[in-house]
Amino acid sequence: MSDTTAIWARLEAMAIEAVELESAMADAAADATALRAIATRHRQLMPVADAVARRRHLLGDREAAVEMCHSADVGERAELDAEILRIDADLAELDVQTRALLVPPDPDAGRAVIMEVRGAEGGEEANLFAADLLAMYRAYAQRRRWRVEELSVRHSALGGIDTAVIVIRGDDAWERLHLEGGPHRVQRVPVTESQGRVHTSSATVAVLGEVDEVEVAIDENDLDIDVYRSSGAGGQHVNTTDSAVRITHRPSGLVVTMQDERSQLQNRLRAMQVLRARLHALALDDASAERSAQRRAQLGGGGRSEKIRTYNFKENRVTDHRIGFTVHRLGDILAGDLDAVIGPLLDDEHTRLLAEAGIGGVDDPA
Repeated sequence: MSDTTAIWARLEAMAIEAVELESAMADAAADATALRAIATRHRQLMPVADAVARRRHLLGDREAAVEMCHSADVGERAELDAEILRIDADLAELDVQTRALLVPPDPDAGRAVIMEVRGAEGGEEANLFAADLLAMYRAYAQRRRWRVEELSVRHSALGGIDTAVIVIRGDDAWERLHLEGGPHRVQRVPVTESQGRVHTSSATVAVLGEVDEVEVAIDENDLDIDVYRSSGAGGQHVNTTDSAVRITHRPSGLVVTMQDERSQLQNRLRAMQVLRARLHALALDDASAERSAQRRAQLGGGGRSEKIRTYNFKENRVTDHRIGFTVHRLGDILAGDLDAVIGPLLDDEHTRLLAEAGIGGVDDPA
């Protein structure tokens, strides 16, 4: 059995599963949790079912054209030969397109992104760089017509960002941003540097998939909830009411604080939103050693020597160290043209996942 034949056999089985899930959805209508899981899997399989149906149609057309060649005259034969070549080209293109469908689906695909940006090593310069990163992701979201919701932003003394938490919503937000997590390094002359020397600083980015209360249930008995007075910007209520909230999840040790809203209730809701996302990420980590290592890399110490990407201002250079990719368009990238880096990253991930799935080269169409 050729590689292509084996791949299409797997795709045919997945298409049959999609049909079976349609019946299962009707049976599970009363169970919201089961229905959600079935509907998600069915949605993942629909592109496979569509590809299988298209291939059957193309193979049928090809078989009919070959059959007609037996009784065709010279002129008709030339037209039929051209038609067969066109169908073969369509089949070859379909083979390439559908190999990606065999890659195991990302469990967070389609989710909104909760992004945390923090200044790390480098003092106030690290906080200023964190502000630059936050502005970069906002600009990128605007280019892609995504919506950005600010959960919490804590400014530092010179206008930098000590820590910021935002939610980015869009059809492919997770798909394009999930590789942004990790330590980001900057090399430039800080505004606080009087001698013109280049400094190296860093900020960390964590990328989480947003989850709802149905997907991640949190027992209130597992929580320690403390309220206190906000210590930063927030209008007349700052330092006059106990609106800030700190939630500690005892089983995991996770701690989330939120104090940007004037309402204690709003701060609590937002803190729970972030806590659910972090618990979801931990659950996925436990299920996959690779994802666990990936998550630890995202939340690394943020030291200057740790980095997934370097932004060098003097050289107008951005280098992603995971794939050894460099582009000399730093200004454009910080202005939101992140696809220049994200595109090669996604291509590399796609190639790696295909290899891990045991999918090789493309044979001639069957």
